[in-house]
Amino acid sequence: MFARLAAAMALLCLPVLAGAQGAPVAFGQVQSDRSLPIEVTSDNLNVNQADNTALFTGSVVISQGAMRLSAPRVRVIYLADQSGIESLEATGGVTLVSGEDAAEAARADYNITTGMIELRGDVLLVQGDNAITGETVLVDTAAGTARVSGRVKTVLQPGGDQ
Repeated sequence: MFARLAAAMALLCLPVLAGAQGAPVAFGQVQSDRSLPIEVTSDNLNVNQADNTALFTGSVVISQGAMRLSAPRVRVIYLADQSGIESLEATGGVTLVSGEDAAEAARADYNITTGMIELRGDVLLVQGDNAITGETVLVDTAAGTARVSGRVKTVLQPGGDQ
């Protein structure tokens, strides 16, 4: 996958096509089921019961169904009644994978209740042989869509004989 992202970054240097600001795109093969359990693995965990948070550090991988998020650092904010997770804040370089689609960004904020993921900071979205860059990508996991904004650049590979 990282080879694919590196190849996509190389393609972004080509002046093929500049997309429109706020361009909507599909993300992931299927809609994500937010009722599925969230599994977190990491090297370290620090829990702060005073503010209902947990800090996972070191090769953090979070999975929910077919969606995977990895980052060096993820802060989990629990609901006030501690009955579940309210949101996740991933920083330090984030990779999000859903089906055949992948995205990289400096930071990602995932609101579990709404199913919205905001990727910020030099975002690269790869879908097959196509790539999109922008400053922000807002992923709606319920709808399986994303919106790219902030000087959007799109590289589309021509299809074969059809």
